[in-house]
Parts: sequence; C-alpha cells; structure tokens
Amino acid sequence: MTAPVADPLTRPGGSGASRPGRRADGGATSPLQRRRAKMFWPFLLPALVLYTAFMVGPTLASFWISLHSWDGITPMTWRGLTNFHLLLADPVFHTALLNTLVILFGVGAAVFALSFALTMLLRDMAGRRFARAVIFFPSIVSPLVLAIFWGFLFQQRGLLDSLLTGLGMADRPNFLGDHLWLIVCLGMVWMSTGLYVTIIMAGVDQIPPYLYEECELAGATAWQRFRYVTFPLTWDVIATTTVLWTVSSLKIFDFILAFGGTTNDLPPTSTWNTALFIYGNTFGGRVPLYQFGYASAAAVVTLVTIIVLVVLLRRLTRREAVQL
Repeated sequence: MTAPVADPLTRPGGSGASRPGRRADGGATSPLQRRRAKMFWPFLLPALVLYTAFMVGPTLASFWISLHSWDGITPMTWRGLTNFHLLLADPVFHTALLNTLVILFGVGAAVFALSFALTMLLRDMAGRRFARAVIFFPSIVSPLVLAIFWGFLFQQRGLLDSLLTGLGMADRPNFLGDHLWLIVCLGMVWMSTGLYVTIIMAGVDQIPPYLYEECELAGATAWQRFRYVTFPLTWDVIATTTVLWTVSSLKIFDFILAFGGTTNDLPPTSTWNTALFIYGNTFGGRVPLYQFGYASAAAVVTLVTIIVLVVLLRRLTRREAVQL
C-alpha cells in the first residue's frame, strides 16, 4: 500500500506555508522594514499616552459626570439622563445652541464668501504678499486683544460713537447694547477671515495659469472662471477648511467672553454659545452654582454634534480628484 502523498501547498517548504521573512503578498520583508516595525511603537507610545491622558480620559470622565449631580467637591449623586432632559427644557441652552448654529453656518458662510472674494481680488495684485499679511494679521493676535479692540470701536464713547457725535448725530444708536450679537458675529468674521484666505490662496496658487488664460481667450467672465476653474480645482482645500471651521466654530469662547462680558459678570445670555453655556454652568455664572454634571451633559451634546457634523461634511464633500 502506497503512502499518501502530502499536499505540496501544506507541506513544509510548500508554497502555502508561511515563511519567515516574507510578506503575505509574497514579497520579501527586508531587514530595514523589520527594524522600522520594531521602532514604530516606541515612538508612538509617548504621544498615545499623552493623548489618552489629556483627551480620551477627560472625554470619558465627562460622559460619566453628565450622569450625576456634582458641585466639584461633595460626592456625586446619580441622576441618570435627568441632566439631558433638563437641557431640552432650558431656554438658555436653546439660545446657546441656536447661536452656535448661527456661528457655524451664518458666520461660516460669510467667512468663506469673503475669503474667496479676497483671494480672487489679491490673485493678480502687485502687492499681494503685503495685503495677505495685513489680512492674516488678526489670525495671529490673541482673541482677547481683538475683543478689546473690537469693543473700543463699538462701545459707548468709543471710536464709532465719537465719530457720530462729531457729525452732530444726537440720537445715535447704542451699537453695543442694541446690536451686541450682530457685532460679535461681525467680529468673528473679521477675526477668522485671514486664516482661510491664506489657506484658500495656497490652493489657488496650485492652479496652472494657462487655464485662466484659456478662459480669458474664450471670453469667460470672472464668475465663469471661478465656477468652472477655481472652485472645482480647490475642492480638496474647501473640504478641509470646512471641517476645520466646523470644529473651531463650535469652540469659540474667549472672543465672546472678553467682548460682551465685564470684570465680574459673563456676557448676556443672548450671546452665549454652547462653550459659554458650559463655562457659565461650571464656574458659577448661573444659579445654582457649580453645576458640573449639568455642564458635562452640555459638553457631551456638543461633542456628539461635532462628530456628527464632521462625518456628514466628510461624506457630502467626498468626490473624485480633478485631474489636470
């Protein structure tokens, strides 16, 4: 009786057996690649530990605190989803959430429209570098300084008020009191536009000039050049900056606090966004004082909103790259 023949795909040395020093796709793994694989974790581990300690840990703690009533000192009391139910019935949170959406969509639309307009205006300007530096300047200054300067322009007895007084307008409007939220939004547009002009202009600079020359020879208008050349070829930049604005707009805090607040008081609740709502409930801006659990519930809602919006934006802005 003859012995069974071993399958060449399974016997040692056959093509089906795994061999040391070879990848799954059949290619050999070089010693350099093996050394790089061994060095991967030692370099990644410190950053991973810091990220876990300062990002993942506090986030999980916020979820846990949001399910309790806690003043930061005494033991926590379990409340379940009560804090989230109270948020749904809190008119101040409704105002804060609405203001946040206004910043996200309204201020964001103004920032992007102004950024594209300035980009196209500066594209062929002789002193574009100097002009771009002037426009970018507010983006590198502290928001607290910008808020003080913005308040100096619009507060009572400020620059605008003095100009109107000099023009003999006795019944001049109180801009800071009557239109505080509008002034705050305009200030955020001024503060944010420079950064996005720089990013969008960097994308526009990568477009070959001959495309614009061909459009001019074909008699295309400025709007047609923007619609059919600039906009499609800067789509990747637009998608990236949209996500950047979504995340940053939901975290705007210091500009509103410094502009609308005073030394001892927070700004009026009509100008609160979700970040100020969290701060006001955590550090005693509202009664009862130090509502850490309630503020953590608002923080959880804000985090979930950011995640959902970023995922939706990434899906909506996904498209194939345009080949030149």
